[in-house]
Amino acid sequence: MSSSHYTPGSSEAEQQRLTALNKRLNQRCLDAAQLVVGERVVDFGAGLGQFSRMMARATGVPVLALERSPEQIAEALRQADADGDLAFLEMRQGDVLAPLLTDNELGQFDVAHARFVLEHLPDPLLLVRNMAGAVRPGGRVILSDDDYGGLRLWPEPPGFASLWHAYQRTYDRHGNDPIIGRRLVQLLHQADLRPRRITFVFFGGCAGEPDFEAVVRNIASIIDEAMDDIVAIGLPRQSVTATLDALIDWSKEPDSAVWFGMSWAEAVRPV
Repeated sequence: MSSSHYTPGSSEAEQQRLTALNKRLNQRCLDAAQLVVGERVVDFGAGLGQFSRMMARATGVPVLALERSPEQIAEALRQADADGDLAFLEMRQGDVLAPLLTDNELGQFDVAHARFVLEHLPDPLLLVRNMAGAVRPGGRVILSDDDYGGLRLWPEPPGFASLWHAYQRTYDRHGNDPIIGRRLVQLLHQADLRPRRITFVFFGGCAGEPDFEAVVRNIASIIDEAMDDIVAIGLPRQSVTATLDALIDWSKEPDSAVWFGMSWAEAVRPV
């Protein structure tokens, strides 16, 4: 089994991008999760731990946050300390495809959660099975991830369709899946869970919204982070840069719009 591949890495710029994305998404994801006071949550691939802490505040119980990157963990703890939230967060380092829970922890959680993780894994079903083993009978497993095939920008910026296609191909080259969002229910079923609810968590936007520039810059940033992989596929670096410049210019037009939603699915472990 090969390890997971996360192209953006854990640079300061990527941490800033993730922080901005969390601010836009977290309340919407929390509304979808419908957490209950007293529930014990384990967060697989917690990143900077911002949503982990938000779930902990909702339940009143510290969240066990599992994360591979020591850089992400260090920044997560720094942010938690700055916000006075250290008591809500237990960070544990390790790959989510490996066993990270003790025998005493298996089957003891009410909710297992993973967001923006499955798309970067060579074996996403293994993670979902790990999550299924973490929750008690009747406990919930929540998955949310991207389906990049569903992204629509309109009116379409010059050259963007070809660039976005090339970006998705970089996933294939690493054995990952850029359209895994549409597979979430299938993965839950294959892990012997009972799917019961799906939705979209919208995070597009349009000209006129205060944070529309941030929406577009998030798209530009993830492409820029994958620049070397995109060039390796065959697109000239100069062409990629020109298309990104055109994307930023496009975002200033009064009728520009980004239509995109994150796939979200929930299942229950059979009793």
